[in-house]
Amino acid sequence: MTAEGFFEGRRLQLARGVLLQCIMGGYPAAHFYGSDDGDVALSADPQQTHRLPWSETPRALAICDVEELAGGSCGLSTRGLLKKVIADYAARGLAPVVATELEFFVFAPNPDPQQPFQPPRGLDGRREEGFSAFSVNSNNGLRAFFSEVYQCMAALGLPRDTFMHEMGVSQFEINLLHGDPLLLADQTFLFKHLLKEVALKHGLIVVCMAKPLAHTPGNSMHIHQSVVELESGRNIFSDDAGQATPAFYHFIGGQQAALADFTVLFAPNVNSYQRLCHPYASPNNACWSYDNRSAGLRIPASAPVARRVENRLAGADANPYLAIAASLAAGLNGMQRELEPSAPLEGEFVVPEALSLPCTLHAALERLKRSDLARELFGKEFIEGYIASKTLELTSFFDEITPWERRILATQA
Repeated sequence: MTAEGFFEGRRLQLARGVLLQCIMGGYPAAHFYGSDDGDVALSADPQQTHRLPWSETPRALAICDVEELAGGSCGLSTRGLLKKVIADYAARGLAPVVATELEFFVFAPNPDPQQPFQPPRGLDGRREEGFSAFSVNSNNGLRAFFSEVYQCMAALGLPRDTFMHEMGVSQFEINLLHGDPLLLADQTFLFKHLLKEVALKHGLIVVCMAKPLAHTPGNSMHIHQSVVELESGRNIFSDDAGQATPAFYHFIGGQQAALADFTVLFAPNVNSYQRLCHPYASPNNACWSYDNRSAGLRIPASAPVARRVENRLAGADANPYLAIAASLAAGLNGMQRELEPSAPLEGEFVVPEALSLPCTLHAALERLKRSDLARELFGKEFIEGYIASKTLELTSFFDEITPWERRILATQA
């Protein structure tokens, strides 16, 4: 839209079906988005309208809410779903607080998808070999890229806590500061967009696939969650003596009860399960534990005022609005129904069958299809439309034969 049209308040409309467009560009059957595929309206959030600092031609980006022409939020909008979850907390005098940790890889351009990704060449002309995890020198070869990333974050008002080199080859992580869930979802979305745009300017690509490299840790989007009273700001997970409260345990119980049903909301792509099936620091379970990275729900070491639950299931490929909404809705459901969690696990443990999660996209979709809880919390329209879109993507994947199949199976009798 032109700047003139935007500032005049001209309404921007969009075909409703676009909200269910799958990643290859196709659409499920029209009855999943209203049969006639009528329009919805995009309403820009004035707090999330930004001049894009990396763009040489002046451009701006406005994050929008999706509204029905007759009024009200569109049931297919993931941002709308998150706002509804936040409102459900507010109706009980509560406010969730979240922070996200996002991992990503910085690679050299990869014009041939048949070839594996490679790290870029550093200032010394060499490619990283994987010895730079947590090193203070780890991003020197990418200094110009990261300098512009920091400048653009500041220009967009994206505060950052810590930045570090992660375990993978040319893999990095950012921790965003905790705050309002909608703000954090917006910031996570903006940061991923910023990364990809700035990388292209520097002759690089940023990849947020869950598992872009074999034999290498994948990309997570850990979600840290706590809940405070609206009036006092007190963390309801800790009592006056600094001990964990029933609400804390019920929140964990709600997450445990929902994670299997909601797995495909946190792990939305075929590749997501490559990360979860190689579970180093990517636990595919609904166990919980104190400061143990093998558990899907980790309680980080902290002071009582900062007691929180870290959901480690989501990948960097997840929709941040949907993943945060799903995690918070599960926790609220647990507090409402006073669901009790399992006992916390310690050290090396074997995952009980009842706490294991789907390990393929097909299994996760089948689990979501059977979930009454998902329809209750997010609406039949969204859940069935989401399943239809993801089923198209899975079918498209199965339409191709992989190099592994040709290499290994072609010689079999």
